[in-house]
Amino acid sequence: MQDALYGDEGFYRSNGAPGRHFRTAAHASPLWAGALAELARRVDASLGEPSDFTVVDVGAGGGELLAALAGLAPERWQLVGVDVADRPPGLPDRVVWSEEPPMGVTGLIIAVEWLDVVPVDVVELTGDGPRLVEVADDGEERFGPSPKADDREWLDTWWPLVDVGDRAEVGRTRDQGWSGLVTRSLSRGVALAVDYAVDPKRDVAGTMTAYRDGRQVVPVPDGSCDITAHVSIESCAAAVPDVDRLVTTQRSALHQLGITGERPSYDGDPASYVAALSRASEAAELLDPHGLGGFAWLVQARGCPVPLPPGP
Repeated sequence: MQDALYGDEGFYRSNGAPGRHFRTAAHASPLWAGALAELARRVDASLGEPSDFTVVDVGAGGGELLAALAGLAPERWQLVGVDVADRPPGLPDRVVWSEEPPMGVTGLIIAVEWLDVVPVDVVELTGDGPRLVEVADDGEERFGPSPKADDREWLDTWWPLVDVGDRAEVGRTRDQGWSGLVTRSLSRGVALAVDYAVDPKRDVAGTMTAYRDGRQVVPVPDGSCDITAHVSIESCAAAVPDVDRLVTTQRSALHQLGITGERPSYDGDPASYVAALSRASEAAELLDPHGLGGFAWLVQARGCPVPLPPGP
């Protein structure tokens, strides 16, 4: 998975790979950028509007979110995109692009669908106990050795394997990645992770899959497709124990940030009504509990309050 996504010829080494192969909230509607701008404004205000307020987008892809924020954010804000791909062409000059997250950020760090592509191992419970699943470039699988002790401990705590044939992805690497990001990069402010959340009781066959050209495909590690797996949100949250936190759904969070999806009433102006209907349709996609609205939000705050009230 590491080589297929981040090796020299890996999937994410090419510019704009996410936008070419799958649809994210940043591609769905400009309402998304507006909601995150509102979240950033709340964090900014709670920190006293510091001169070095920074918004960092980790796994920034084609830079769609930052390009939109560049037109919404005060000039005082610094905007930083972090991705292994080269800087996207046409990105506004005020956006800084880096392969590594900055240190000591005062502001908001956003990681949308980043943790789900932090590489993980797959484990299956066999008659001889849990075994790693090894995979060739063409997708052929075989059982490998038993997982290491710390991986087995993680599985016992966060994703127990019950029946022979059950599979899980070991999320310890995601916990380490999230903990490292928040610990090293966030000085004061909020870190936000947005991702598909795993449910161990439901996802007994594991969640690893892949996307290519807008279609879900078999996860073959040849660099041609995005390989992804759901995230253990609670284990990531527990990996950063010294900060305030909130776990909620994207639907609930976006409601709190002003996106309602209510159908507009006709005001006598056909053009404005059609525009309002379009915005309502975009909002509905972002709020759909069986789609983007079902994403989990992990919000962790250091040196300021959590900028959202508790929600489902």
